[in-house]
Amino acid sequence: MKFGIIQERKSPPDRRVVLSPIECQNVRSRFPDAEIEVETSPIRVFTDKEYEAVGIPVVNNMKSCDVLLGVKEVPIDALIPNKKYFFFSHTIKKQPYNRKLLRAILEKNIELYDHEVITSSNGPRLVAFGRYAGIVGAYNGIRAYGLKFDLFQLPKAETLKDQQALIDELNKIKLPKIKILLTGRGRVGNGSREMLDAMGIKRVNVAEYLKEEFDVPVYCQIDASEYNKRKDGVRGNKADFFANPEEYKSNFFRFAKVTDFYIAGHFYGDGAPYLYTREDAKHPDFKIKVVADISCDIDGPVASTIRASEVADPIYGYEPGSESEVDYKNPNAIAVMAVDNLPCELPRDASNGFGEAFSKYVIPAFFDNDGDGILERARMTRNGKLTKRYKYLQDYVDGLE
Repeated sequence: MKFGIIQERKSPPDRRVVLSPIECQNVRSRFPDAEIEVETSPIRVFTDKEYEAVGIPVVNNMKSCDVLLGVKEVPIDALIPNKKYFFFSHTIKKQPYNRKLLRAILEKNIELYDHEVITSSNGPRLVAFGRYAGIVGAYNGIRAYGLKFDLFQLPKAETLKDQQALIDELNKIKLPKIKILLTGRGRVGNGSREMLDAMGIKRVNVAEYLKEEFDVPVYCQIDASEYNKRKDGVRGNKADFFANPEEYKSNFFRFAKVTDFYIAGHFYGDGAPYLYTREDAKHPDFKIKVVADISCDIDGPVASTIRASEVADPIYGYEPGSESEVDYKNPNAIAVMAVDNLPCELPRDASNGFGEAFSKYVIPAFFDNDGDGILERARMTRNGKLTKRYKYLQDYVDGLE
């Protein structure tokens, strides 16, 4: 079995990779029948020379490889027919902008495996960049806070080498005695928590956060069961919320009344209530002035997120009264950091973490007859057709949705 690490061709460029040079070595040592080639790339965070230094051939094309490994969507004209591909296709939610891509994949008889649906038998994702989105998102949010109030100027995350370099910069600054709210306890939320803990920011529970005042900056991490409540007044829980989101309403405003800086690291599911609406943001008791929206659902559960921002220009202002974008330094504006590809800013660490999981869970499936069904669950297309699990996308492919 020959694996090929493809050049990332989407614009803006993404420097991440599925397998680092060290991870390529690990795969070959564990699986002697695994061959790996790397397509030459001028932008990849690991250079061609770094792969060659550990004996991984660098080639000009991937035609001799069986399984092609990428991160972002592959442009249609770069797809090689009759191959197996792994990448984030951004099609499983029927994203309109990638309809033509999925059609081309079917027309070219490509077997597509989407990283987003590489899961265990009981549901959780096995490979993801979420932790690094949380790490960079928290850093960028704190950077936005400093810029909004002219308190300090942190360098951009993309200019720093790794997570430790981000932590070192954060520990050079001093935050005022603000309250920081963090939603989400998954990979993203916990990645953000790593950064807050690394700064030595005091963690408090919900009761303390809502009722007490502090002489130092503090943060509170909450999940869905703490910012939603059942409409019928019955005591709910996280499992019930995810099973029956339509039975819940937001209980977030009590946090908005005491929060200065909000980090949104939660997962938002269809049918769930919004955390705060545009009307909520107009309320005189609404206190949030800076939002790092890592989840980045546009015009969704975090009302101030009206568009995604870019690494080059990561912060914009949302003025609640006019419901419009303004300069983020405007006194009435909520400063919003809503970069939707945050792991790109920490490409080396993100690639290392992703590759460790990929080689642990996915590569073995090619050599044990897919004993755990990992490949079967992630395979979206085969023999020019959608697989059974993804038949729901047929109307999307046909242009009927």
